[in-house]
Amino acid sequence: MKAVILTKPTKAEGIKITDVEIPKVKKDWVLIKIKSFGLNHSEKLLREFEIENDYIKKPIIPGIECAGIVVDSLDNDFKIGDKVISFMGGIGRSFDGSYAEYCLAPKSHTFKVNTNLSWEELGAIPETYYTAWGSLFECLDLKKDDVLLIRGATCALGYASIQIAKALGCKVIVTTHKEDKIKLLAESDKIIVDDGVLYGKVQRINKVLDLIGAKTLTDTLKIVTKRGIVCNTGILGGVYALNNFDPIKDIPNGVYLTGFYSNNPTQEDIDKIFEFIQNNNLKPKIGKIYNFKDIKEALVSQDKKLIDGKIVISVY
Repeated sequence: MKAVILTKPTKAEGIKITDVEIPKVKKDWVLIKIKSFGLNHSEKLLREFEIENDYIKKPIIPGIECAGIVVDSLDNDFKIGDKVISFMGGIGRSFDGSYAEYCLAPKSHTFKVNTNLSWEELGAIPETYYTAWGSLFECLDLKKDDVLLIRGATCALGYASIQIAKALGCKVIVTTHKEDKIKLLAESDKIIVDDGVLYGKVQRINKVLDLIGAKTLTDTLKIVTKRGIVCNTGILGGVYALNNFDPIKDIPNGVYLTGFYSNNPTQEDIDKIFEFIQNNNLKPKIGKIYNFKDIKEALVSQDKKLIDGKIVISVY
């Protein structure tokens, strides 16, 4: 099969497709013929520097999600021809991932899907919509009467979160640090150009999804109402940890701080997400679709931030 293999930090311009053996199915694993997959920020981090860590299997086929068809399984839970998605659980880090024509995935992180979405649309769903879903409902306990602020909304996760929250009935306020991105946020109720400081400039909000991360978190906490919740999910700000963070002083009294870790999806979660997508006629915001043979070009576009919306790779 064709695949991308990494052994060391690699810029997008250095990505190559090579020939490798199709993996053999084994107990508790499922062999998937990949039809599509989305590109993710975490894969960019893997390419740039994370691959140097000992916990990354090397050589590694990157890619943390895929959509495709089961072509071999030793487990009665899966039949040949089942339409599935697989993501997280170590894919693309602990074991080979989705930048390939086939993926051997653990059955614990492989899920049947019932959907009329195209393969390209399906490829844009798994990690993005699961993370949005978990952040909004498990962490923020989002209700239809809530006012939700999404900080750093011009990313695939931001777009998905806007869709879900608006479909639920929430008022949605979003931020972006680039004025030329405002047009991409038309589904929201209010758009704020974010210069890094929101405290003192916006009304208090009861639910905030912060996708910028540690860079803006202490400022975000200051704009939340008492009994309000901040969910820190993204790291778009490029700061991965808080230095000199004092929870007693930096978390205002009566404000709750949480974060969503997307490593443990379940079939029940996936069923709920796809039911919600179908009932509300949602479609993922796809920025551009590339053929697998053009994945280097796709990754260059990702690194240079040339595409607005999810980048999807078609593998058929």
